[in-house]
Amino acid sequence: MAAHRIIFANEKGGSGKSTSAVHTAVALAVKGHKVAALDLDTRQRTLGRYLDNRVALAKRDGLDLAIPTFDTFDPDKGIAIGERMDALAADADYLIVDTPGRDDDHVRVAIASADTLVTPINDSFVDLDLIGQVDPDNYKIKRPSYYAELVWDARKVRARKDGGTVDWVVLRNRLQHLEARNMRRVAAALNELSKRVGFRVIPGLSERVIYRELFPKGLTLLDLAAIGKEAGLGHVAARGELRELIAGLQLPEQAEAAREAEPA
Repeated sequence: MAAHRIIFANEKGGSGKSTSAVHTAVALAVKGHKVAALDLDTRQRTLGRYLDNRVALAKRDGLDLAIPTFDTFDPDKGIAIGERMDALAADADYLIVDTPGRDDDHVRVAIASADTLVTPINDSFVDLDLIGQVDPDNYKIKRPSYYAELVWDARKVRARKDGGTVDWVVLRNRLQHLEARNMRRVAAALNELSKRVGFRVIPGLSERVIYRELFPKGLTLLDLAAIGKEAGLGHVAARGELRELIAGLQLPEQAEAAREAEPA
């Protein structure tokens, strides 16, 4: 069975894209899946550095950490992005691709190859503007934005190539517990836009200091027991968010589990 490709893409930085990608990759690896990860941001390579840190810590402290196979795409090596993704996916159940916050040909190829496309956005109209323009008076969606059109074009490319579909998921990251009115307006606008351009909306990861603290060691919320750290209430809540995120992606393993749970 071909690897299921999960592409994390968003042209706006600061949305928690790489953090979400790493935690998704590790969560699937912890479950026993073969996971490969590719970082398309050759310059910044946040996902690559995160997993480099993870390898170094596991080696230094002798920890048994689930570590995906990973690489950083380098266009100067002369290998096409499609070929590099195919090579990584060949021996994997899941291929996770983290893209840079810009539009380029490599990102478009990755999006068009996606089985699941994840677009993390912060819970604000600034981020929502990436995919839809909002009327300033009534907060209704006026029209889809450039990025929504880019995804639409990528979906058409995928359909022509192999008849496949791209499940587009918008991830509401960094939800704040204040400004409830603004949150409701953003939610209403996203719901309206989702029906027009065809994506699903799921909750993502809240703004928590723990994510910034874990990066230098390459750890995730799933590794606290492995390093002998007791989970506080905030960590427990954060792990719950991660479980909900993974469930919301509706990956093949969840669909299979749901079928097995159905009464005979």
